[in-house]
Amino acid sequence: MAEASRKYELVKDDTVQTWDGRTLFRIRALVAIAAIGVAVGDLGGYVESENNLSQVSGNAWVSGNAWVYGNARVYGDARVSGNAQVSGNAWVSGDAWVYGNAWVYGDARVYGNARVYGDARVYGDARVSGNAWVSGDAWVYGNARVYGDARVSGDAQVSGDAWVSHRNHLGWFSCVGSEHGTLCWFLEKDRGIRVNRGCFSGTLDEFSAAVEESHGDSSNGQQYRLLIQFIELRAAEALKDFTSAAEAEAA
Repeated sequence: MAEASRKYELVKDDTVQTWDGRTLFRIRALVAIAAIGVAVGDLGGYVESENNLSQVSGNAWVSGNAWVYGNARVYGDARVSGNAQVSGNAWVSGDAWVYGNAWVYGDARVYGNARVYGDARVYGDARVSGNAWVSGDAWVYGNARVYGDARVSGDAQVSGDAWVSHRNHLGWFSCVGSEHGTLCWFLEKDRGIRVNRGCFSGTLDEFSAAVEESHGDSSNGQQYRLLIQFIELRAAEALKDFTSAAEAEAA
């Protein structure tokens, strides 16, 4: 690739090693990227090769101590910064931004105006798009879709066939049960309600049955039943606009 068409170069004497022995190189800007405040000569983050960060497409950039490696790609006007990592076959594109200590990996895709930050994890075949945010210690994985104006944060875990496009399509409760953990619920593509709590992952009906079997009429059992009632009420409201949102995403 001609020097004039290249956006950055690899700094051969400024490297880091990944846990699996890959060598990543610091990048240095060869052109100014005024839209994000990058000047000629500015140092960026680390990539394994020029395949990881587009040389010609948009204003895409990797900065700070962020790492992008494996078959991962950052392109369009996307940014990866802070101590974030993008690896595996993951793609970050559009105007998306991955930062903080966030990690996007596997076959995950983050695009649109989406934000993934904090200590969040997005992996598997998950998709985060639109104006969605995933933050805190949240995990989005499996075949989950988080889009629209959805917000996933705290210790929430969204997985499986989740189809979350609005803020009322999911919710979570902290300090739940004897372990003071997090109970997360969300809508799935088939309009079902799924619950993640510790090692449990299943439908709301399955969760209700598990509560009866494990906790009976104890204090924890009573608290869980109240939360189940709340989830049923909230999900009923959320389902009113769920079909049109799902169709919009599919289109």
